[in-house]
Amino acid sequence: MQPVVLTKIEDVRTTVPQKRSPDGAEKEQAPNTDASTTSKHEEVGNGDDDQWQDSNSLYEEFLDDTEAFAYPAGQSFCTAQAAKQYRQRLHEIGLEEFVEETLVKGEVSVKTLCAAFGVRIPSWLQGESDEASYRLLGLAMLRELKKRQRIPGYENIDDAAKLLKTSENILVITGAGISTSLGIPDFRSKSTGFYTKLQAMGYHEPEEVFDLDTFDVDATTFYTLAGEILPDLDRWTPTHQFIRMIQDKGKLLRNYTQNIDNIESHAGIQSAKLIQCHGSWATATCRKCKHQVSGENIFEDVKAKRVAHCKKCIAELNAERPGMKRKRSSNGAHKSKKRSSGTDDDSDGQYDIPQPGVMKPDITFFGEDLPDKFFDALQNEDRLRVDLIIVIGTSMKVAPVSEIPQFVPASVPQIYISRDPIHHINFDINLLGDSDRVVAELCKRAGWDLKHEMLPTNEIINVEKHEVLENTYTVKAPKVEPTV
Repeated sequence: MQPVVLTKIEDVRTTVPQKRSPDGAEKEQAPNTDASTTSKHEEVGNGDDDQWQDSNSLYEEFLDDTEAFAYPAGQSFCTAQAAKQYRQRLHEIGLEEFVEETLVKGEVSVKTLCAAFGVRIPSWLQGESDEASYRLLGLAMLRELKKRQRIPGYENIDDAAKLLKTSENILVITGAGISTSLGIPDFRSKSTGFYTKLQAMGYHEPEEVFDLDTFDVDATTFYTLAGEILPDLDRWTPTHQFIRMIQDKGKLLRNYTQNIDNIESHAGIQSAKLIQCHGSWATATCRKCKHQVSGENIFEDVKAKRVAHCKKCIAELNAERPGMKRKRSSNGAHKSKKRSSGTDDDSDGQYDIPQPGVMKPDITFFGEDLPDKFFDALQNEDRLRVDLIIVIGTSMKVAPVSEIPQFVPASVPQIYISRDPIHHINFDINLLGDSDRVVAELCKRAGWDLKHEMLPTNEIINVEKHEVLENTYTVKAPKVEPTV
């Protein structure tokens, strides 16, 4: 097997974000990719395409788990500076020429390139020949080619503060990390995320709770667990206040939030400035008659872990059959008693009646499309006007929101704020830490007076350059030693 097998990968395509439900789909390339890297490789060979796709899927899953891997001290086959140079060279000449220049000529080993592109050799490839790692390395290189390239001149928190002051059309993308300081769990954190809690309760996949078909068959599971993510509408975080401040200064182009808690609205973000990508608790709709009410109308049922039924349906059914009694199950659902076949006995007909619809909060379940407002605003207006993107509190794993950074012009600076770094998107500036503290320090350096009851007064914040990651800084308060 020759290294040319690395080029047998599907062409990088230039697309716009596609409508899809929040479980996402395979990510596609976007307009700001350097076109010089998209035509440097072609399919070769006559192998079984289905087998190839299946094995590619396996490798993709492995890369998803190991993308952030760093070789332990003393085992690195490539320095950080050399890795940067390899990545730059790949973008300059494309995949096919890069493979020819490195592997085919024997100038660089597979292990060196795996280290350069952040790939750990999996246990099932340990001890195998270098050729066994070609496909994994090839996919890692293709991922690198799909990434946006950083804009020179932007690196640290002071650069971010300057961008904040000078930009006029700021697009803010937010995730669950901006609400966790209120006690609302995010979804994907390994120890405290809502999905982790579901797994601890015996649910293997989040789809078991947030699947539309499952909800329509039996909404009990959702209503039993939904109280965990029910928002407190009386409070919002300093990060919400930060977004409100951007709006009040006339700089907020749009806030694309993946959160369903609707806290942005209560913090004062105008509806015209807010895209709730995955819906929210703001409203609830009957699955039967489509009657819509304020989401707060079902909060009592959610807190009681009781399935909420449509009051309009109930009223209409009562009007049709006055005085008719209905049996209720323990979760509040009406039960119909089926008549025995072959009998016309009406003694149990009082139970064989239509049922009221179940109220579903207008959050986007698996299997539902995102709102048209998302695509219309992004494609027709925001990508044409945006001059700064700030991403806060999200791992950017869910399409199509995760595709926004790739979809805007390459000249637009991008800032990432979160507790943990991500590696599948190249942001110009990465600020790691609690989002409330990060935005407070950012405002301080920009000369903005961010006030919020949850922010300690006169707190000293340490900003330190990350030891390994480029354009990345940690932002945190120093540890206070307990007094004896």
